[in-house]
Amino acid sequence: MSGDSDCTRTSPSAGSPSDNEFLPDRPKYVCSLSPDLVTKAREELQEKPEWRLRDVQALRDMVCKDYPSLGTCLDDAFLLRFLRARKFDYDRALQLLVNYHTCRRSWPEVFNNLKPSAIKPVLESGFVTVLPHLDPEGRQVVCIRPDRWTPSNYPITENIRAIYLTLEKLIQSEETQVNGIVILADYKGVSLSKASHFGPFVAKKVIGILQDGFPIRIKAVNIINEPRIFKGIFAIIKPFLKEKIANRFFLHGCDLNSLHQNIPPVILPEEYGGTAGKLDISAWNELLLSSEEDFLHDFSALVLPCDSSPHDMLVSGDADEKQCDDSLRGMKPQLYYCY
Repeated sequence: MSGDSDCTRTSPSAGSPSDNEFLPDRPKYVCSLSPDLVTKAREELQEKPEWRLRDVQALRDMVCKDYPSLGTCLDDAFLLRFLRARKFDYDRALQLLVNYHTCRRSWPEVFNNLKPSAIKPVLESGFVTVLPHLDPEGRQVVCIRPDRWTPSNYPITENIRAIYLTLEKLIQSEETQVNGIVILADYKGVSLSKASHFGPFVAKKVIGILQDGFPIRIKAVNIINEPRIFKGIFAIIKPFLKEKIANRFFLHGCDLNSLHQNIPPVILPEEYGGTAGKLDISAWNELLLSSEEDFLHDFSALVLPCDSSPHDMLVSGDADEKQCDDSLRGMKPQLYYCY
């Protein structure tokens, strides 16, 4: 994610040798996709290798024209994430990039001082980790276990920070950009008091980031061991999920056989009826914590634009946000009813 964010020095489509002398040296993009994934990207994401750099330059030009003070990285590899996430639709990729920055600037509790060492207690608790093996579709499996969180130790925003950094690390891989990820969320032992921390403000923010503010393809969300209160939570947030995302939620209850229809036992740990040994969080924790300097370097380029407000960049209108607030305001009574 490193790179120059000054649009006034962005490489033009064509320029004289004298002009190019003053342009910053951007890292040269080298595709790391296998031939099979190049084919998959072409078929599913409309990515044509022969047009790839042209498309990246088109998005770069749009950023510099429409959002010259966005303060974003403009490297080929970074912009390519947003094009892939929106199937090379320039306008949608640009909106996603703007939303990405808007989300970061509008929630300081989550994004200030965002680095792996700052969320080490969350990592050590095992709240979020990534399974060591890919699923048959080549997708990483992110495992979230809310029961590992003790609210008296730190606020829920720390958990969100840990999830966000996990996604940032995963999306560095071109394979993940093409294949997407799968989420496995184990809600065993989640009480009413713990669920109540996921209130209207947090719910709206998280939904906004995952749907419209981050360049990652979430291909499935598998919920297991969910208590009755989760059904109440999901019934409330479902209207604000895009239909495509809502249809990718699978509630398995305590039925491991149902889970295994989506995630094969061969890649699952013993805790979920798998054959891949005990769940080990140490490898992922070490990988994320060892990326500290990379994150510090990457995030240092993100500066608040001076000519536009976060409100101007949001996709959701005031009416939609008001509707979300009004509906989510009824969450607590419904939680008590479900509980």
